[in-house]
Amino acid sequence: MPNRSTDILFQLVHSLEKAEKRNFKLYITRSSANQDLKIIELFDALDKLSNYDEAVLLKKLKSIQKPQLANIKAHLYKQVLASLRVLKSSDSIDLQLHEQLDYARILYNKGLYLQSLKILEKVKELATSYHQDSFLIQAISLEKKIETLHITRSMQNRAEQLTAEAEEVNEKRGMITRLSNLALKLYSFYIKNGHARNEEDEDGIKTFFYENLPTDFPHELSFYEKLYLYQSYTWFAFIRQDFLMYYRYTQKWVDLFKEEKMIEIVPGHYIKGMHNLMNAHFDLKNYKKFNETLDKFEEFAETPVANQHDNTRVQTFIYLYSAKLNKFINRGKFKDGLAIVPHIEKKLNEYYLFIDKHRVLVFNYKIATLYFGAGNYERCIDYLRKIINDNVDLRNDLQCYARLLHLIAHYELGNVDIMEHLIKAAYRFMARMQNLTVVEEEMFRFLKRSFYISPKKIQPEFEKFLEKIIKFETSRFETRSYAYLDIFSWVESKVYQKPLDRVIRDKYLKSKRR
Repeated sequence: MPNRSTDILFQLVHSLEKAEKRNFKLYITRSSANQDLKIIELFDALDKLSNYDEAVLLKKLKSIQKPQLANIKAHLYKQVLASLRVLKSSDSIDLQLHEQLDYARILYNKGLYLQSLKILEKVKELATSYHQDSFLIQAISLEKKIETLHITRSMQNRAEQLTAEAEEVNEKRGMITRLSNLALKLYSFYIKNGHARNEEDEDGIKTFFYENLPTDFPHELSFYEKLYLYQSYTWFAFIRQDFLMYYRYTQKWVDLFKEEKMIEIVPGHYIKGMHNLMNAHFDLKNYKKFNETLDKFEEFAETPVANQHDNTRVQTFIYLYSAKLNKFINRGKFKDGLAIVPHIEKKLNEYYLFIDKHRVLVFNYKIATLYFGAGNYERCIDYLRKIINDNVDLRNDLQCYARLLHLIAHYELGNVDIMEHLIKAAYRFMARMQNLTVVEEEMFRFLKRSFYISPKKIQPEFEKFLEKIIKFETSRFETRSYAYLDIFSWVESKVYQKPLDRVIRDKYLKSKRR
């Protein structure tokens, strides 16, 4: 993946589609001031650069000197955003409401109070229809200002009505803030730490959750209050690996969008909900429902809503292909899964400006898992190194499992000379992160012992190892050993002398017959 440029103007220009670039040129050439002609020159030069390099850029600019560059870049940035606002003004309810509020303020400043009030009434109706309470607050605030400063005679009992409306919307906004804060903090915990590692972690999450969960709902919950409540329960359950609760609340999350017809209004939250619903079915090994939900999401990926903006298009790609990789991994179809890796990497390069490091980390781990399951341990190690060598303070749990899988891949390659060093390094890292489960402790013990056991005598040792760990296969705090790295199936493949993909495939087929 290319290095990300930190220049915000370069990122903005390279995020534009052909139609957006054409619209910018039309927008800016309406005025022919010298400054505007210079920003077109700068725009074209930036558009042709593959990576931002100011020295190279200045060589391409004939009419712009270095001291002028900062000001012209700032001017260009504003003009690109202005052209996008004109082009995209009807694309979302947020932009429409912003535009109407701007009109209301302009009319008010012109002294046309009654016209301003008429527009504000339309804003309130539209905002109420689509649960946009933040715009309601702004509209009511301007109405109150007009009624306070001017005698409009627009309506009797206006003060009482506006006061009641303001109190109602403020009450809702207060609850939305509390619930969205809780959801965000839980999600942030997961992104940094992953799942609860033990009872101490779980007790801490429970205490935090119940201390911050509102219990006093003075009114029927609105769309956003329900959404953030369901999200809070979703992350609470997922961190604790209570996958049944996780499924119930992700289903509520997705159903809410269908009931309220809000998919087109806030597609980002719907896409995230579908991602978590697919994950829930994956974690519960509910293969039929997983496939049904994946099919629905694939259909959604072709809709205008999913492709309306870069944001929705990229998020849909991330979660669709993450689910597809899960499907191949779950079925033991590792080699088939590798067939879509080139397409994924092509899209990761195409979308590199928009994809955060956490998503790249997850993709690298899933791809490494495919190569491991397919028996290509060298390529598996290549992808794991991308995680291990990238000092990102994210998903400590996944970084720990990357090191463990890296260790096992070297074991499979028979790299005995470096195994002792790798074991010590991986063990130290996981111990420092307090990420060791009982199964993983046993794994390290087994690998240390295996150096001193001849290949002819290793089979009984694998059988003893499997006997020790199999009892933890259904333990909630040990499920990470199954979700991230199927240690149980790997040991079974050694005991029964079958390829790993065959072992996992047999488990999948057996579960389908139940």
